[in-house]
Amino acid sequence: MPDPHAHAHLSKTELLARKNEEALLGGGQARIDAQHKKGKLTARERIDLLLDEGSFEEIGKFVMHRSKDFGLDKEHYLGDGVVTGYGTVNGRLVYVFSQDFTVFGGSLSETHAEKIVKIMDLAMKNGAPVIGLNDSGGARIQEGVVSLGGYADIFYKNTLASGVVPQLSAIMGPCAGGAVYSPAITDFILMVENTSYMFVTGPNVVKTVTHENVTSEELGGASTHSAKSGVTHFSCANEVVCINHIKQLLSYMPQNCEETAPNQPYEASGDESRAVLDGIVPENANQPYDIREVIEGIIDEGSFLEVHQNFAENIVVGFARLAGRSIGIVGNQPAVLAGVLDINASTKAARFVRFCDSFNIPLLVLEDVPGFLPGTDQEWRGIITNGAKLLYAFCEATVPRITVITRKAYGGAYDVMNSKHIGADMNYAWPTAEIAVMGAKGAAEIIFKREIAQAENPEAKLQEKVDEYQEKFATPYRAAHRGFVDEVILPSQTRQKLIRAFKMLENKVDTMPRKKHGNIPL
Repeated sequence: MPDPHAHAHLSKTELLARKNEEALLGGGQARIDAQHKKGKLTARERIDLLLDEGSFEEIGKFVMHRSKDFGLDKEHYLGDGVVTGYGTVNGRLVYVFSQDFTVFGGSLSETHAEKIVKIMDLAMKNGAPVIGLNDSGGARIQEGVVSLGGYADIFYKNTLASGVVPQLSAIMGPCAGGAVYSPAITDFILMVENTSYMFVTGPNVVKTVTHENVTSEELGGASTHSAKSGVTHFSCANEVVCINHIKQLLSYMPQNCEETAPNQPYEASGDESRAVLDGIVPENANQPYDIREVIEGIIDEGSFLEVHQNFAENIVVGFARLAGRSIGIVGNQPAVLAGVLDINASTKAARFVRFCDSFNIPLLVLEDVPGFLPGTDQEWRGIITNGAKLLYAFCEATVPRITVITRKAYGGAYDVMNSKHIGADMNYAWPTAEIAVMGAKGAAEIIFKREIAQAENPEAKLQEKVDEYQEKFATPYRAAHRGFVDEVILPSQTRQKLIRAFKMLENKVDTMPRKKHGNIPL
């Protein structure tokens, strides 16, 4: 622990060398060993893994806290519990802060917060992503309100930076109380299984207030937040996997909102048809299939990075490449709950769509949706407002937007899933598509209710009317006659059509009416 007067006899060069050594040790070797024992890396090891070798430039290495209370005047550590600076990931500039659990448990002080705010300011001025590696016991209690003020300063910067530069948060340890709100405002949250958790109030307080007995892991671990709450987008087996995920994620994003999504070199093979797609949708419209097979059949091989994989599995979202071009994909998943839209699926997809629109990443929508999930649970928890979030997100998106209807497109869900009417640029349908107000059976029961009731054999009459409705409406052709679908295509042609359409749309400009901002139905 540095004593400001201990180095008086050293030359100026020696003093600098000594201070540099001291800063690198954080809270000291014993605490570094304790961090390793927990299966965790140190703040600096994480930065070394994340950034290109030798590219890290540290800012604020010698910063110390300014507190006098509760014995803090006797404990000083250079850097004050957070390592901040800039460097490159795959040659591209990023700003990074990495909290150091070996210094006061990574707790946030006034100066710790100032360091984070400084790099966020630089990131916004220079248009580059911010990556936060969070590992902190929360606000430094000894500092009282100034540490809380430090958090609020960070939240404010997160909000200003939102949609300007990508912001990624990796949770590498505890993240509790006010600390959770900064990651929550950022674009993507990654958690590490068994060594990280997030919650607003910890297990002890929960027990006191609600008498629930719960562990930190159950209350706010990676599996809880990736599957139950949807707070985290990626649950990673360990810290190395987590950091590799960050690098992969960055590869699909531009540096800021003024740039276009990255294009990787692509050698066209001439024939872009994919015969495998012709056999995916089953003959029987009630049989499930996995939308991921459709995605894999369309995109560049092995390029799909799924987001929120374990949450709201009835919709699939993620990044991919199409002929080297970065795109965002939203697809209904018939293999889970028949692909219906519910509250969680709507908010998951809406958030993803808004991210892609913020950063000029074109959107591909794969549609097979029988409608919204019925029931008191959904209605009472606000499926109307939540479903409207997805509708709103698509309506306000000005990036190139293309929809492919693979099978069902029923009712209001047809409208919501990037229909022509809400501003989609191109809408394709496979011959298996059924675009209708509802399924044939439900429709026939309503339209021909009296006729069926008066028939000698109501069952046979119902079937006859179902077949009649099916023939008329359970096809893509009504919509195609109207121009709501631009082209009915063979599944095997889909990749080729999409490559050409996205190329055609690459200079799309669409402006929204002048306003301060809309009022999304939160």
